[in-house]
Amino acid sequence: MRLAGKVAVVTGGGSGFGAGIAARYVQEGARVVVADLDGAAAERVAGGLGEDAVAVQADVTRRDQVERMLGAATERFGALDILVNNAGYSHRNRPLLEVEEADYDRCFDVNVKAIYHAVQLAVPIFRKQGGGVILNTSSTAGLRPRPGLTWYNATKGAVNVLTQSMAVELAPERIRVNAICPVIGETGLLETFMGVADTPDARAKFIATIPLGRLSQPKDIAAAAVFLASDEAEFVTGVLLEVDGGRCV
Repeated sequence: MRLAGKVAVVTGGGSGFGAGIAARYVQEGARVVVADLDGAAAERVAGGLGEDAVAVQADVTRRDQVERMLGAATERFGALDILVNNAGYSHRNRPLLEVEEADYDRCFDVNVKAIYHAVQLAVPIFRKQGGGVILNTSSTAGLRPRPGLTWYNATKGAVNVLTQSMAVELAPERIRVNAICPVIGETGLLETFMGVADTPDARAKFIATIPLGRLSQPKDIAAAAVFLASDEAEFVTGVLLEVDGGRCV
């Protein structure tokens, strides 16, 4: 088991990529805090993973709730080794002038400021333990942005830069920081990203831009998340790993 003895917190763990990551982590021997704004969804995922998972309802944009979320790891499992900042939000695919300020603010709060809160609170724990892993779910949108998601693209560009900056700053303390950059995937945000109804024709247009010929799936992101969190990746930090079927080539 590649994560045996590790304790992880996965935000946005109630569905999509987060649920996939949580499940693989447990399979690989980790104990996991499944955190989600939707408490019932977090409970469903954690309940299906057995005694090695616990659910926490948390709004990652609120520092007090992030503190409670991380506290669940140390109180229930006695440690915190891996922080997966996976929770995400996007405005609907549309011209940039049509995006409301509330959506803009929500994008930056969930996609960027939430990482600020989590890192501020997790790093002191990692320091006491002599190291740790931070993994951020970014996007190909932060590497090869396209029209319609301009403000969302900007948040993922920020995630990429802060990932690399944190990696350099925290490396002397044996805290590794990496990001996964998925292409559009089969999650609850699919229609939001497409900006149209999820139909076979609509999917086909997006799939046509991906050389390997399909959308990303939670299993793809989970596999990358296992490697980056494992000791196999002990010399890997500051990486923006494209899990995109060749989309960014």
